[in-house]
Amino acid sequence: MKHRIIADSCCDLTPNMKKDMGIVSIPLTMTFGDKEFCDDECLDMDGYMDEMRSYSGKPSSASPSPYLYQEAIEATNEAFIITLSSKLSGSYNNAVIGNNQAEEETGNGAVFIFDSKTAAAGETLIALKLHEMIRAGVSNEGIVEKVNRFIDGMKTYFVLEKYDNLQKNGRLRKITSSLFHLLNIKLIMGADGNGEIALYEKCKGIKSAIKQFLSLIENSGKETRNENLVITHCNNRKLAEQLAMLIKDRFDFREVFIVPTGGLSSLYVDEKGIVIAF
Repeated sequence: MKHRIIADSCCDLTPNMKKDMGIVSIPLTMTFGDKEFCDDECLDMDGYMDEMRSYSGKPSSASPSPYLYQEAIEATNEAFIITLSSKLSGSYNNAVIGNNQAEEETGNGAVFIFDSKTAAAGETLIALKLHEMIRAGVSNEGIVEKVNRFIDGMKTYFVLEKYDNLQKNGRLRKITSSLFHLLNIKLIMGADGNGEIALYEKCKGIKSAIKQFLSLIENSGKETRNENLVITHCNNRKLAEQLAMLIKDRFDFREVFIVPTGGLSSLYVDEKGIVIAF
């Protein structure tokens, strides 16, 4: 099959989205002590989340091996690859290595490997844009140019209930998570445009954080007409739906997608976390 999309498993997708877009998902792995979890369709999310809640040590994650990318590439005629930000994970570099190996052994390589410069909802949004262009028959060169431009202009923001896993893994400078929880302070963070995480706002309570999300969309300077917005959530569908309703009432996005986080995204977004990308 031509023009497949290959994405690492931080690209949060529902089973229907994965099927409709024909996406091949390459799993990362998450480790809690001596217990390892593969972020694929067989992952027991309830059991995984229980283990994450009870684990007091430093959790870790590992990128897909180059061989997994090579195998997926060799199974397609033409593929585009989407990975986690290269500043946050080795997934991009391993995709490049896997692609080089596929080219050497079979002459069959990916059309292009996109460094998403983001994660979670951001990767999902890129997958939707890429699928749209493939269906529209845009040339490979046109797709690469337009998707890279789209990545440069997109916005990803998130608000968490807990910051422990981000902090333990060096994704966030040391903060007093317990103090923020006690004071009900919510941090609005997001992609900084260069693939790393930046702090944008501090809000008092979730209602204030939601208002800030809306303000960030309004002041982004981005055109919303005929564009999509993605919300990913970790066991917080009620809040995701409330946010989606407010966004639909205020802006003219073509569609707002609500997607639960997969294993890798849940590790860092953690319980009740919300991510938006547009």
